[in-house]
Parts: sequence; C-alpha cells; structure tokens
Amino acid sequence: MTTTLIRNAPWLVALDRQSGQHQYRRNVDILFDETGIRDIGRVDGSADTVIDGSGFMVLPGFVNIHSHPSMQAIGKGIVEELGNPKLFGSGLYDSKAPFRLHPDGYPASQQVALCELLLSGVTTVLDIPMRPYPGYVEILGRSGMRVCAAPMFASARWYSENGHHVEYAWDVAEGERQFRAAMDTIEEAEKHESGRLSGMVYPAQIDTCTPDLIRESHRVARETGRLWQIHAAQRAVEFYEMTRRHGVTPVRWLHDLGVLGPGSSVGHGLFIDTHSWVKWPTRDDLTILKETGTSVAHCPTPFARYGHVMESLGDYLAAGINVGLGTDCHPHDFVMEMAWAAILGRVASGRLERLTTGQVFDAATLGGARALNRTDIGGLAPGMQSDVVLIDIRDPAMRPLRDPLRSMLYTAGSRVVRHVFIGGRQVVRDREVLTMDLETALVEVEKWQRRALDEAPARSFVKLPADTLSPLSLPVAGAA
Repeated sequence: MTTTLIRNAPWLVALDRQSGQHQYRRNVDILFDETGIRDIGRVDGSADTVIDGSGFMVLPGFVNIHSHPSMQAIGKGIVEELGNPKLFGSGLYDSKAPFRLHPDGYPASQQVALCELLLSGVTTVLDIPMRPYPGYVEILGRSGMRVCAAPMFASARWYSENGHHVEYAWDVAEGERQFRAAMDTIEEAEKHESGRLSGMVYPAQIDTCTPDLIRESHRVARETGRLWQIHAAQRAVEFYEMTRRHGVTPVRWLHDLGVLGPGSSVGHGLFIDTHSWVKWPTRDDLTILKETGTSVAHCPTPFARYGHVMESLGDYLAAGINVGLGTDCHPHDFVMEMAWAAILGRVASGRLERLTTGQVFDAATLGGARALNRTDIGGLAPGMQSDVVLIDIRDPAMRPLRDPLRSMLYTAGSRVVRHVFIGGRQVVRDREVLTMDLETALVEVEKWQRRALDEAPARSFVKLPADTLSPLSLPVAGAA
C-alpha cells in the first residue's frame, strides 16, 4: 500500500460531512492511499511519498457527467463557428456533418480528450461514444480515470438535405441491435480489472429513439441497477419536433413515458417550457425535474457558440434540481466549463447574485457525484476516494491570492492544474499525463483531421470545399 502525504497546504477544499458542504481549510495536511483519504488536518508520521504542499490548493477531483471524447478532437479549428441560422443556429444537422471523424481515428481522439480532461482536473467522466471501437475499454482502463461508459444507440439518424428542414431516417431493428451492442460494451467495462469502470444506459436522443426503445432501455437500466441518461431539450429544433409529434415538451413527454427519476438524468436540458425562445404556454418542466429527482447535465460552452444559453442555471438550482457539469465536446477543459457556467448563468438571469462560484463548484463535484449515485467522490473527507487535484497557487495568474477558487475560474484557468491523483495513484505530474502518450495521439488526430477536410465536399449537400464550409478566421495573404 503506497501512502501519499501532502504537508502544509495553505488552502484545501474539504467536505464537511455533517453539513454536506464544501469549506476552505487553511494550512493543513492530507494523507491518502489507494483505499481512500485517511486523514486531513495535522498528520503525524511519515508516508511513502511526501509532497510539500506550501505552493498548492488541494481540491477534490472534478466529476464530468457528459462528454464525447472519442469523436470531438477533430473539430478544433473547424466547428467552433459552424451553425445554421435557419435551424436556430445549431450546426448538428448539416454544418458539422461534412467533418465527421473516421472511426479509425476514434482511439487517438479518445486519448487526446481524456488527457485534456485530466489536465483540467477531471478524475471521473461519463464517456458517451457514438459507437465503441475495438480497444475502447482498454483505453478507458489505461487512462487511470474513473469512467462510466455509456455507448449511444438510436432508432434513427437526423439529417438535412436543404439546410432548413430536419428529417429522420428510421431503422427500428438497427436501434435494437445497437442497444444490445451497447449493453455488451457496458458489461465489458464493468468487468475491467481496474475496478474503476462502470456503465450507464444511454438512448442517444429523445427525437431519434422510438418510445418503445426509450422505455425498454430504462426498464433494463432499472432491473440491472444501472443509471440512465438521454439527450433531451438540447436544441430548439428538437423542442419543436417533439411538440409537433406529441403536443407536449420533451421533459413532459419523458415524464409521461415514466423514465424520469432519481437514477435518470437529462443531457443538456436547455430548452424547457420557461425558455424565452420557445414561447410555450406551460411552466411545468422545472417542477417535473425537481419532483421526479431527475438530474441535469449542463454543458454551457458548446451551446454558447451557437448563441444558446440555459435560462438559467441559478433558476434550476433554486428550484432544487440536481445539476452536474459536463464538457460535451472540445475543448475538454473543465475549469473553462465551470467559468462559463457561472458567467452565462448570470447573463441569462440578468442577476449577479443568482449564481455563486460556490454553487458552480458544487455542481462540478457533488452535483456530478449525485447524478452518478456516488457518495465517495466529489469531495475530500476521510473515507472518500483519494481523487486529489493540486492547483499551483504560485502561478502569476493566481496572485494576488485572496479567494483561490475565484482566481482559478475567472483568471488562471486550467493551466494551474499541476498534479492529479486518482485512487491514490498519480496520473498527472507537473502537467504531464503519465498514463497516455498525448503527443503521439495528437499527431494521429491531425492526420485524421486532414483526411476529414479532404472528404468534406463529398459529404456536404452543397458540395463546397472545406475552406468554404468552414473558412479561416482571417484570409491568408498571397505569396510575396
């Protein structure tokens, strides 16, 4: 058993077991090993590894409850400003489609994204792949992270042939086949020797799954003791599609199906009946989420690119809804996600006092843990898992230092994440990921991005070159 002792940390965010709240502790030690956190305070004795904590703030590892690592790294520099104003700004249906990553590029993309998550302090992640690839579970295990594998399955795919109307190609039998394959992958993950992998049942989107598939997947999740999540209320197009089909909001429809509850969560949940864009007559969705005990996975950054915002995170929390945070797509930078959650939450409500830094930190830790039905992660207290993050408070961006969480979120960002431990094992040292080869994976992703750019014209219904579909931010000057 290897023990690690961090001595004399000026700042440590500890979980007070009695109140269930985080609190700052000053000038303390923390002792942990593979079995968990053994002590916080003034620790007598020695350990196998002793770290001078005088330059660090010690945090619990962040819990990311919505992420797509295997598909997203390719989009850097391409998709950040892709959106269709005729489809409420979303780029999911046509604008991004020409730049799909070839499945052979999934392993490299997975490793790049998982490294990014580690370097931003994430120790637990809900990983939602489009399709698991050979070696998927092995990479999850090698990462050293706590990963909940949630392969998606769907009865239909969406597409647009004209840029102003979304259509659905249905194949119910294929959806059932994907469901069975997803369950096989979940079982493989749960048997992994690391003991850090688990599974979640994940019908892909509310508008691409039949009611029968949604109900059946939820039934299987409950009978097998697993959690359940679905993308819902994530886009205005989807909101109006579901109201067209059923005459009720996406949240209400899921409630009517009987699939909401303490073990269920909604991926994104932006476009509910109180959202100013939808002009829907009811005001029931927040109450439904609260009364059923359903969690919401909030990922502000990718939607902000489209001009979309949750209205508002403070309102969800005030309603008593459990909200966790996720990165969804690149950049898989969890500290950035926390900052945008705070800032956009205030913008959406028009009220500074509606949302505090402490509330956002809670969502990033305890909120995510609750959504995953875990009481042993998301906090630092004796007996909890030894998932520990060290923040460099000597970095110039952290100084002058009065409130280190505010300095990290609003000024320094993830660059001050220095060391990360998961289950007592160090996985990041001096901002170097120890479990995966980031540079090799980046080179591989760059190769697949070039291929996607070459193939984009053939995949686009308008048949235009990649540089026209996604022009550079500035024109390139001609040769002298």
